[in-house]
Amino acid sequence: MDKGPHNQDTRSNHDVGAKLRSSNADEAIGFTELWCPENDDQPHGPVAILLETGKITTDDFKAALEHQKNNRRLGILDALIETKVVDEVTVQEAVAAYFNIPFQPIKPEDVDPDIFKLLDSDFIKRRRVIPIRRDGNKIVVGISDPADIFLIDEVKRRIGKPIQLVVTPANDIIAAADELAESPLGSVDDIIEGIGEDDVEVVETKTDEVADLEKIAGESPVIRYVNFLITKAVESEASDIHIEPCENTLRIRYRIDGVLFEQPAPPLQMHPAIVSRLKIMANLDIAEHRLPQDGRIRAMVHGRHIDLRISTLPTTHGEKCVIRILDNRSILRGLENLGMWDDTLEAFRQQITQPHGIILVTGPTGSGKTTTLYSALQVMDGETLNISTVEDPVEYQLDFANQVNVRENIGLTFAVALRSLLRQDPDVIMIGEIRDEETARIAVQASLTGHLVLSTLHTNDAPSSVMRLMDIGIEPYLISASLNAVLAQRLVRRICENCKTRKTKITSAEASYLEKHQANISQMFHGAGCEKCRHTGYSGRLGIYEMLVIDDEIRELIRPDVSLAEFRRMCIERGMRTLVWDGLQKVQAGLTTVEEIARVTET
Repeated sequence: MDKGPHNQDTRSNHDVGAKLRSSNADEAIGFTELWCPENDDQPHGPVAILLETGKITTDDFKAALEHQKNNRRLGILDALIETKVVDEVTVQEAVAAYFNIPFQPIKPEDVDPDIFKLLDSDFIKRRRVIPIRRDGNKIVVGISDPADIFLIDEVKRRIGKPIQLVVTPANDIIAAADELAESPLGSVDDIIEGIGEDDVEVVETKTDEVADLEKIAGESPVIRYVNFLITKAVESEASDIHIEPCENTLRIRYRIDGVLFEQPAPPLQMHPAIVSRLKIMANLDIAEHRLPQDGRIRAMVHGRHIDLRISTLPTTHGEKCVIRILDNRSILRGLENLGMWDDTLEAFRQQITQPHGIILVTGPTGSGKTTTLYSALQVMDGETLNISTVEDPVEYQLDFANQVNVRENIGLTFAVALRSLLRQDPDVIMIGEIRDEETARIAVQASLTGHLVLSTLHTNDAPSSVMRLMDIGIEPYLISASLNAVLAQRLVRRICENCKTRKTKITSAEASYLEKHQANISQMFHGAGCEKCRHTGYSGRLGIYEMLVIDDEIRELIRPDVSLAEFRRMCIERGMRTLVWDGLQKVQAGLTTVEEIARVTET
């Protein structure tokens, strides 16, 4: 804990403390100013203050030094506390005086619950630092070790606002975090309509142990907490809920706009009952803890039909459970609402009206490919066209399409389902993902025999898709003959309109990124942070796109002897606009930030 400056006289110690205070941790201090190994057995820093104020004697200090020699992991301040010479509060008062930072003990009621959420509760307890309240444009942050400049930088980065430090005892921080992180079970009935009785099926019990667990999972507090968890996620427009058991705590996180945010969690002891409750709702085997399981729940939340996909995975500390929230309102958005520029949207619309050929949508997991494909199917005439899909799994029910769910455990693979679909007189076929040569070959054959095929592929950009098809075994002449277009995409967070402000100064990282891509941005915006966006500065997402239309000149380049770099260069020369270009145009338009574009496009 004793990480303060080690100098030979108290006055120089105070000078360094004043230097840290005056910078308010905005400027890094060199290591030589913070610590010097000389005279390590002499009182310095907060210890010198404790001696000056009579809180400890020289004999106390020597006894603590002796204790420290036998316990090398301890700092001198920790040694003073362990030998019961002084208590933690007295030591923290000296630390605060040394760094010239206010000392502020806290109780849970002193902490603003909304400000507390600016940091994950696990991070707060582990690093002994807590956001307490707002003071003007600054966030008052309690910290037990103000000498840890790396922690201060991390807190500033996570909060994203100016901070004002106060020294707070570690025990106070932990107590406040424990209380504020507790789940408000008593208020669940007021904020949730719950899950209908018809949506819950109870699996048969097999042993007394399972019967007891099922009984616990059916008790009111557990049911109410699971209902609260799901409802709060839907209200927050989360796409996933992560329930993660750790060694001593339970971690609950929501994925909102592609980023995980930690939520208040119940005690670890509730974890088995929560997972069992979800298994009961999804009609899974609550007696099986050693193998992964997948299930589905159909629920009604605030009058909306919500599909939940449940996935459990055995980990070292218990079963981790991830709930994917599938909401038709979020996926069936319409092509015009995805964030494409007008010319890109028009080019994509022209491609999906072609009578035959392959259209690929590429990008990593979670980049919105399924949303784009479903939106494309929506604009097609389901009355006059036979539209069929093969998915693993079927994520959303489409009234105008025949949907097939892949079940590899019984032999119903993408290839088997596609062969059967081709005998069903289809006009349009959507394949959830092209994973192997067999599926790709059938897709090519279908496109060459008069069908329009839409599918996804996991590649980093549009030109890479052509090379990927060759890598899995498709001959270049077949790719050239069948491929119509490739749309690569990513999802970036949108600047919150409620707190959007013009950015007056760019960071060195942003300047470096703009210079690297030879971009000249005349204006940039960012979100200052507000209640609406959970103080992140972002609310919602939009896509950035790279549209490659395969014309005659591009077709001639689809050869084994053409490298990916040369192929990409030729595509750009033919008019393809890259993901980075599209993203920076959206920065210029004030829709997102350079930081977001770099996050999703840089490896």
